Amino acid sequence: MALYLIGDVQGCDSALQRLLDTISFSPSRDTLYLLGDLVNRGPDSAAVLRRLMGYGDAARCLLGNHDLHLLAIAHGVRRPSRSDTLDDVLQAPDRPALLDWLCRQRLALLEHCHDEEVLMIHAGVLPAWTATKTIALASEVEAVLQSSDLPDFLHQMYGNEPTDWDDALTGSARLRVIVNALTRLRLCTPQGSMEFKTTASASEAPAGYLPWFEVPERQTADVTVAFGHWSTLGWLNRPDVLALDTGCVWGGCLSAVRLGMARAHELIQVKCVAAQTPGGRGD
Repeated sequence: MALYLIGDVQGCDSALQRLLDTISFSPSRDTLYLLGDLVNRGPDSAAVLRRLMGYGDAARCLLGNHDLHLLAIAHGVRRPSRSDTLDDVLQAPDRPALLDWLCRQRLALLEHCHDEEVLMIHAGVLPAWTATKTIALASEVEAVLQSSDLPDFLHQMYGNEPTDWDDALTGSARLRVIVNALTRLRLCTPQGSMEFKTTASASEAPAGYLPWFEVPERQTADVTVAFGHWSTLGWLNRPDVLALDTGCVWGGCLSAVRLGMARAHELIQVKCVAAQTPGGRGD
């Protein structure tokens, strides 16, 4: 049985098919972990969702900011932007089933993969959060996504404030910080104050900010954290970090990592045809 991490697909179903063919994926034998942003900006978001739904437990998917954006549009909370390519989902005859499946996906996973613990998220983790706490906080949002409170939550989800985590936070402010960290975070201060304006390379970080995974003594340094979201960062392979958004939708590659024993991980990539022109590339 092989375990694979896969970076941001963003509606590029043909690239996903080629990647799965390259790794000879078998849903009866292997497990895929997709790190969020399953949909949007690529041409075939509905096909991606149908494919992953069809794999059942063999495809374990995280939600990214684009996936939550789809839910917000579907519930009338947001209007589509010019770069959105979500009509094939929104106008699909099986739209209710696609959206219901999406609401049942996770915001974080902590898996024992061979001989290492792997924390999987879409974007980032605040420095003060342990892996166990990250899973617990993600579950608070996951419960709301699967409840009748979903429309109210989506109305309150957007915004950059609060920028700092506090265990005493409650209500929409608490959920917003959790969502922002797990699906949007790139840069923060050593104390964990988040910054969302910078979407390009880490070298453009404002004074006092650094990539979340570079914060000294962050509480998830004892596990391997796998994430996507940051296409300008690209492939990053460290003992404590695996970054897998390699810009498929922008004409880069769609990447998978086969997790191996003793962290002997294998990178597999397929070249992609650009579905979007780089501009607001970071998101």
